[in-house]
Amino acid sequence: QDTFQIQTQRASLDVYLADGSNIRLDIQTSDTAERILEVTLCKMGISRELMKYFSFFFFQDHEDGSLSVVKKVAEFELPYVSLQSMKELHCKLGIRKWYMDPSLDTLLMDCRASLNLLYMQAIQEVKKNWVKPTEKQKKELEFLQTNANKVKFLKLIREMQFYGYLRLDPCLCDYPEKGCSADIYVGSNEINCCIKLPTNQTKEVSLKINRLRSWQVTFLGAMKDGEESTLELRLEYNDSGTWQWIIFYTKQ
Repeated sequence: QDTFQIQTQRASLDVYLADGSNIRLDIQTSDTAERILEVTLCKMGISRELMKYFSFFFFQDHEDGSLSVVKKVAEFELPYVSLQSMKELHCKLGIRKWYMDPSLDTLLMDCRASLNLLYMQAIQEVKKNWVKPTEKQKKELEFLQTNANKVKFLKLIREMQFYGYLRLDPCLCDYPEKGCSADIYVGSNEINCCIKLPTNQTKEVSLKINRLRSWQVTFLGAMKDGEESTLELRLEYNDSGTWQWIIFYTKQ
């Protein structure tokens, strides 16, 4: 059977966890992400009712140790085919939790397998500097990690800035003025931007999701030969009672 004119054949597919380990699956090239995710989570011992809290993402590990989450994989997408089409980007397929409310962690902590996934991802977010613990919190996390106290580790990290947020790669933006760059964190019903102004000053801005009216994405292609393609993301945002378009130029 062909799906989207894809020749169906057997293949191996590696699914990566946040600690760098992977699960190798025997699949059909026409298998959807929804089916492969279900098989993977089932293999890990995660119950069907908890599966909705996880999703596949394509990501890149960079030589400098940073991590780029390229995109969430759509349920109908064919991961094997997508990876083949993105070979030059050196993407991997990984499992991550898929919700922006850290309090939902508590629903997953009674299951050992889902607890392990949360714990691995939390450690990864600390290592990659996605979360912003204080020095005191950092020491407490290190102590809990040394003692493998996963539940207390996850309870503590929920108190920290940007835990559970998705961090995007640094990008360019025209807010509050043209020529700015920004580090962006998405979560808890906000888009948090640490913006570097042309004057080299930094400004932290929180764009509230409930103040967005619409958004547009335009594929711009590669700016230069050999570069990844750029997306123009336009957000129509209510800033102090005035609607305005805010533009980000990102690879994600």
